Amino acid sequence: MAVQINPSILSADFSRLADEASRVGGPGGADWLHVDVMDNHFVPNLTLGVPVVESLSRASDIPLDCHLMIEEPDRWAPAYVEAGAGSVTFHAEAAAAPVRLAREIRAKGARASMALKPATPIEPYEDLLPELDMLLIMTVEPGFGGQAFLDIMLPKIRRTRQLIAKHGLELWLQVDGGVSATTIERCAEAGADVFVAGSAVYGAEDPAEAVRSLRSMAEENTGEAGWSCDHSATGK
Repeated sequence: MAVQINPSILSADFSRLADEASRVGGPGGADWLHVDVMDNHFVPNLTLGVPVVESLSRASDIPLDCHLMIEEPDRWAPAYVEAGAGSVTFHAEAAAAPVRLAREIRAKGARASMALKPATPIEPYEDLLPELDMLLIMTVEPGFGGQAFLDIMLPKIRRTRQLIAKHGLELWLQVDGGVSATTIERCAEAGADVFVAGSAVYGAEDPAEAVRSLRSMAEENTGEAGWSCDHSATGK
């Protein structure tokens, strides 16, 4: 059983991102660095953009998982692949042509992912799942780190895992928001296999050890859950 832990640099020190990336590396460390891109339009917050992603991709050996919380992802997402992102996530609520966008991201050499806000159901997007490499279920409202995990998202995670199994897909199921030592086990049992953790990692005295601890808890619960997956950290 393979799970992945993706520390979110939204909780890192932005003045020293290269050093912060290295703090979660090493044996058993981060599988990806989760990069939250916000435009102060789709969500009420402003973070970083293409130039920072490009610099971070040169400074770290850990692949970048870019989560675009922005308007017009159809226009901007390809630039993040070109900047070095290995996975690019766009929001279903913002994309004008999600299938075309997913195919363009894949054609440029990155993994294509789609995110759903808490109030957005998975069922209308069932037919799109084969076009994706990962689906992200937001377990808080996007826009800010440090929010409390929304337990009401657990049934949605389970329904999504059931749809993935129904179609026989090797689709990664990511959760983002409030993931910590007190919530990751429930997410894993429900069906998630990729976990974004911000303050739970960067708020720890030893971020790399926090990653290893979260991985261990997730692996134990996916191993006991009624579903299974098998994927590598990079998908290569």
